Amino acid sequence: MTAMARNWIPREEALAQLRVKPQTLYAYVSRGRIAARQDPADPRRSLYAAEDVARLLDRSPRPSNESASQAPGGGARAETVLESALTAAADGRLFYRGRDAARLADTLTLEQAARLLWGGDEDPFVDLKPRVDMTFVGGPRARAFAALARRAEEDAPTSGRSEKSLRREAAAVLGELVDAVAGGGPRLYLHQRLARVWKLDEKDSQLVRRALVLSADHELNAATLAARVTASTGASLASCALSGLAAASGPLFGGELARVSSFLSEARRGADARVAARQRLAQGLDLPGFGHSLYPEGDPRARALIEAMNAPPDALDVVRVGEGLTGQAPNFHMALALLGRQLDLPRDGVFILYAVGRTAGWLAHALEQVASGSPVRARLRYVGPEPEID
Repeated sequence: MTAMARNWIPREEALAQLRVKPQTLYAYVSRGRIAARQDPADPRRSLYAAEDVARLLDRSPRPSNESASQAPGGGARAETVLESALTAAADGRLFYRGRDAARLADTLTLEQAARLLWGGDEDPFVDLKPRVDMTFVGGPRARAFAALARRAEEDAPTSGRSEKSLRREAAAVLGELVDAVAGGGPRLYLHQRLARVWKLDEKDSQLVRRALVLSADHELNAATLAARVTASTGASLASCALSGLAAASGPLFGGELARVSSFLSEARRGADARVAARQRLAQGLDLPGFGHSLYPEGDPRARALIEAMNAPPDALDVVRVGEGLTGQAPNFHMALALLGRQLDLPRDGVFILYAVGRTAGWLAHALEQVASGSPVRARLRYVGPEPEID
């Protein structure tokens, strides 16, 4: 079933049918259990797929080993539930192992955030030495893939190894990823190494540090699930990070970040951000970079980063206009795009910043998955033509 062929209902009707709070409805959307789209009559409101709501209302029992459901858009999709002690979104805030991520970003480096997420008492980054053969061709994104692919080929499987050795390997993977995109040189903090290649001063390097920490982990999205599935096979940590990077480079994040950056450029080129925004709406386009299903009152990561960067008035005007037209606060995509513009980062700079930060989180999920020892299983429900059995 196409999106246009669906029956769409307003939020109030969806809430009434499900008998849940708005936060629960937003969580259903975030997890792909209910499809949502912008209301053509009012871009500040959302509509929800009536058949997805009806499916959730179906309380009929299902075999315990089957967790398949019909995905928004009509494709078959297997759902998997994983337990994790790493990250939680609650009360409009994001927590790393129970600690407020926005507050941690005030002072922590990415290395310190990684240690928190990875567990253990030792510092796995101590005495790490740079490799001399970290030269790869292509742009930063291509070099990031190449570095992880080489380690994926070289490194041993995770099975049967101590947690301490795996944490040291995780630190080496993260360090070499930064070397690949930023070059070698002195063993500075990761944010300082990125700031050096981008020619940023100390003040701006602190914004990079904050953005890295805020990027480290979030909900169980496709990229994190890809990393955990890879880890469940016993593959190397670099293979897990490579799986996460591959998934994150798709349109659901990499493409969305590009859309937000493009809209930001459009709005700031004109004399009036409101005119640029209304032109997009008149063309049937949305305003990317606003709203997050887990945070109806505003994405705390975006708020923390935008407040810290002291953005110029024209950038803040784009945010105010977008908030006014959509009724939603800026999300982390918008905050990262604003940071990229303010720091004049090169093409792919914002994606690389996010990918480096998120690699710490993918590695944390891989380590947790290995420690759990439990496989990740999903069951698909066949919905194709009836088999022709003779």
